[in-house]
Amino acid sequence: MVKQERAARTRQALIRAGAEVFAQEGFARASLTTISRQAGVSNGALHFHFPNKQALTQAVMAQALETVRQIVQDAAARDGDPLQSLVEGTHQLMSRIGHDVVVRAGFGLSGDPLGGQGPVLRLEWQRWVEQVLRQAEEDGHLGVGVSADDAVVAVVAATVGLEVLGGTDRAWLSQERVTRLWDLLLPRLTGHV
Repeated sequence: MVKQERAARTRQALIRAGAEVFAQEGFARASLTTISRQAGVSNGALHFHFPNKQALTQAVMAQALETVRQIVQDAAARDGDPLQSLVEGTHQLMSRIGHDVVVRAGFGLSGDPLGGQGPVLRLEWQRWVEQVLRQAEEDGHLGVGVSADDAVVAVVAATVGLEVLGGTDRAWLSQERVTRLWDLLLPRLTGHV
C-alpha cells in the first residue's frame, strides 16, 4: 500500500511539474529532464510513469479535462436561469485557469499543434456553452431577435479570448474582467439593453 501511495504521489508530482514546464515553455521546448528535475524525481522515475513526453501531455490534458467537466457540471447543477449558470461557470473556469497550472497548461496544450491533442478543452467548453444557450433559448431567457447560435459565437469567442490572453497576462482572467464581459453581454443576450 505504501508503494502505491508513493507511486500515486510521484505521478501527480510529475503531472504538476509537466504542467508547470508546458505552461512556461510550451510543448516543443519542454524537456523531460527539466520536468523530472522540477518534480524532484529521477528521469528513470519519470519514464516509469510516462514513456515519453506525449504520454505526460495526455495525462496533463486528461486531468485538465476532468476539472473543466467538473466546473461545467457544477454550474449546470444549479437550478434556475441557465444564463446565470453560464456566468458562474465562466467565472469558475477563468479562476481555475488563473490558479491551477494543470488547467492552464491543458488549455495551452489545446492550442499547441505540436502537443498533438487538438482543442479538446476548448471544444468541451464550447459544447457546454451551446447546451446552456440552447436551453436559455428554449426557456425564453434570450431576448427578441437573439438566437442561441449567435449567442454561442459571441460567448465562446469572448471566453476563449480571455483564456488565450490570460496565458500571458493573468489580469485577463480576473473576476473583474469576467464581470465586465458579462456586464456587456448579458443585456444584449436578454434584450434588456
